[in-house]
Amino acid sequence: MKNLLAALVFVFGGTLVVNAQDTKPNPNAPEIVFEQEIHDFGTIDYAGDGTYAFKFTNTGKEPLLITDCKGSCGCTVPKWSKEPVTKGQSGYINVSYDTKRQGPFTKTVTVTSNAGAGMTKVLTIKGVVKSQEQTDDQTPIKKPAGMSPLENPVK
Repeated sequence: MKNLLAALVFVFGGTLVVNAQDTKPNPNAPEIVFEQEIHDFGTIDYAGDGTYAFKFTNTGKEPLLITDCKGSCGCTVPKWSKEPVTKGQSGYINVSYDTKRQGPFTKTVTVTSNAGAGMTKVLTIKGVVKSQEQTDDQTPIKKPAGMSPLENPVK
């Protein structure tokens, strides 16, 4: 019984090794090339615009299909076209960060596609979100709460 089990493992294992060696990369596979894979927002206002569009081009021969994009947390939301990107054409992955979270951040988006080299790419956004107080201090005139802009605060 042990010999039979060992023989089955040897034959099955050998078949897996041979099959794994038979797979060759597709020379016509799509390739996804990003203009940049890291975007630094620098310092941005609390509740400011935390959206950036990562531009990519399909440099391969077959149509590129992005099958999934996942942010590293719920504060990072990617959006992308579900349509195939043909040879030489470009597309965008829009990434939005929730800027109601103050302080420094570094977040990633993992892009999964049918591209030949690696099939996944990691995009990174980073920056520092000012506190709400720092952002509010930049307004030219502060008015007391509940006062309309036409009311004169000095009597």
